[in-house]
Amino acid sequence: MGAQLRVYKRRIRSVTATKKITKAMEMIAAARIVKAQRAVAASTPYADELTRAVSAVATGSGHKHPLTTEADNPVRAAILLVTSDRGLAGGYSSNAIKAAERLTERLSSEGKEVVLYIVGRKGVAYYNFRGRDIAESWTGFTDSPTYADAKRVADPLIESVIADTAEGGVDELHIVFTEFVSMMTQTPVDRRMLPLSLDEVETEESGKLRPLYEFEPSPEGVLDALLPRYVESRIYNALLQAAASEHAARRRAMKSATDNAEELIKSLSRLANAARQADITQEISEIVGGASALADATAGSD
Repeated sequence: MGAQLRVYKRRIRSVTATKKITKAMEMIAAARIVKAQRAVAASTPYADELTRAVSAVATGSGHKHPLTTEADNPVRAAILLVTSDRGLAGGYSSNAIKAAERLTERLSSEGKEVVLYIVGRKGVAYYNFRGRDIAESWTGFTDSPTYADAKRVADPLIESVIADTAEGGVDELHIVFTEFVSMMTQTPVDRRMLPLSLDEVETEESGKLRPLYEFEPSPEGVLDALLPRYVESRIYNALLQAAASEHAARRRAMKSATDNAEELIKSLSRLANAARQADITQEISEIVGGASALADATAGSD
């Protein structure tokens, strides 16, 4: 029984050390969520207003710009998937990957070739393990993205949209990321960024007065200048949303791990106490048995 008690004590020490780590990670994630939420709140109005401006230019000009006009027969679509660089965040990355897989199946069923662009080591590892082609990937900044990171991601995507499909260009650009709803709710979503759906923007803006614009030097020139900024701002906002979601998912996962460690420590403590009581009972039994044997031996000698 002494050996069993030592095993229980060793396991309790191990679980206690793990609990300290998960508790520290939970507190770090909780602190980072606040900063990420502020960044999301600061970037969202800019991205929304830029979207309205682009839609106003596209609607008011009547010019068929390649970045706002849908192809008659789209043959290729690009998907930008945003995952995490690190694990220990529950099902955060796997849920985003599942959403991307569903979008891929839908686009493939429509006869479109899918080109994958991935942010985050988890997504890259998933597709590399399965031997799936990745056009380009970016890692190392998912927990704290900057606008420079968003621009670095946006540049090759914009080039792919502008390029002719015969030269490897794409007709559509979709993004899959995890939208931060609240501390307890983060939802994987897929959005089509390009071509910009003017019908959806008009639906969102219904009932609001649309501002009047004058375009100089021309609507085409304004669109050429605005649309890259539109893509960058949308990608930046998506990266910030994903970062906040990642921290919230990690905090929730670490809290669950800490709670499970506490329950395991309680269970092991009960088993250790039972083993200790069994040791004490056995020692008492041995003492009583030895004393009885000694008494019997003494009585026999008399």
